[in-house]
Amino acid sequence: MDMVTDAKSATGAAEQGAFGRRIVDLAARLAQWSETPDGLTCTYLTPTHRAVAAELRDLMRAAGMTAEIDGVGNVVGRYAAADPAAKALIVASHYDTVLNAGSYDGRLGILTGLAAVEHLHRSGRRLPFHLDVIGFAEEEGVRFSAHYIGSSAIAGRFDMRLLQWRDANGQSVADVIHKAGFDPEAIPSLARRAQDLLGYLEVHIEQGPVLLQEGLPVGIVTSIAGTIRYGVAITGMVGHAGTVPMALRRDAAAAAAEIVLYVERRCAAAPTLVGTVGRLTVPGGAINVIPGRCELSLDIRAADDATRDAAASDVLAEIERIGARRKVAIEIKEIQRAPAVPCSAPLQAKLAAAVERAGIRPRYLPSGAGHDAVSFSGLTDIAMLFVRCGNGGISHSPLETITPADADVATRVLLDVLVNFETAHGAR
Repeated sequence: MDMVTDAKSATGAAEQGAFGRRIVDLAARLAQWSETPDGLTCTYLTPTHRAVAAELRDLMRAAGMTAEIDGVGNVVGRYAAADPAAKALIVASHYDTVLNAGSYDGRLGILTGLAAVEHLHRSGRRLPFHLDVIGFAEEEGVRFSAHYIGSSAIAGRFDMRLLQWRDANGQSVADVIHKAGFDPEAIPSLARRAQDLLGYLEVHIEQGPVLLQEGLPVGIVTSIAGTIRYGVAITGMVGHAGTVPMALRRDAAAAAAEIVLYVERRCAAAPTLVGTVGRLTVPGGAINVIPGRCELSLDIRAADDATRDAAASDVLAEIERIGARRKVAIEIKEIQRAPAVPCSAPLQAKLAAAVERAGIRPRYLPSGAGHDAVSFSGLTDIAMLFVRCGNGGISHSPLETITPADADVATRVLLDVLVNFETAHGAR
């Protein structure tokens, strides 16, 4: 059987649109569990979170997988190959959410994997490798300000120091893991070995407007952006708004305004580069007082570290010049640095071939957001498929949406990749 015929047979028994309707229904079903009455909130190892995990486990079992909740709350399903010694391909994403979230960020990647396995199981078809569909317990970092708790444990990169981090109520990560019935000290035993893995695939909403503007249902991720974040504190001189002449002012907020505009200009100067001042405050500010202090955040990202670092260097130099010219003191603290993570070229090629067989022009684009896939970089090949967002690409919001038709396309592309994984563009 050739690859085109095999790709069609992988999904041909499914009614057109059935995958998409199933995924939208399941996303709505999972969204019924929320920590807040007016919106979707599901944070790490709360009762809501544990209820969603149990539902995902039961759905995986009904789909034909073995499934368990592991020692950090990941829901790990396996659609086993005939050979117990076969390698595993991971298809995964996260099921926790931000506060007042949408229904698809993270969860879409679990549900497309689930729908694919449901179809394979109904068809009586096994793959020559284990297919592990994993719902990671924590990616967003909402409760403990710690990202990738779930995926880092599976990837063998969990930092055991995180066990002492505490939430707003004083509970530690170790506390909540204990209360869930697991042993925090056993987390290292969850790690996978590189020699047991074929790769890692993640289907995710784009969280942006590019695919929407170009009229494409899916896109292939080339890399996950590297990030640098800073906290910036500006100290000037408080003064009366009516009595200090403009030329004699040391206005901290005016200096901040210059910084914001420079970040915008500099980060518009290169492809994939973005810069954001997402937090800007004037502590103790009043309508009739010249601001003596201003605090702001700075987030710079790019698809490659060299582009990001060059922009960061220029921004920091300009901040120094602004401070000297305006006679204000500026303190800059780096608070996070994460390298850019390239996606595997062979896996991108597999996705592109499946997209083309679906009659869609392959569109390659970087991800400016972080994803669980970064945990697996260096352990195994990684790849991501983006799915078009509606509502202008809004995510992390109740306005977040996708269409059943796009969810259907994404699942069919994923199925195509799965059934052709060891033939398309070379076996692994």
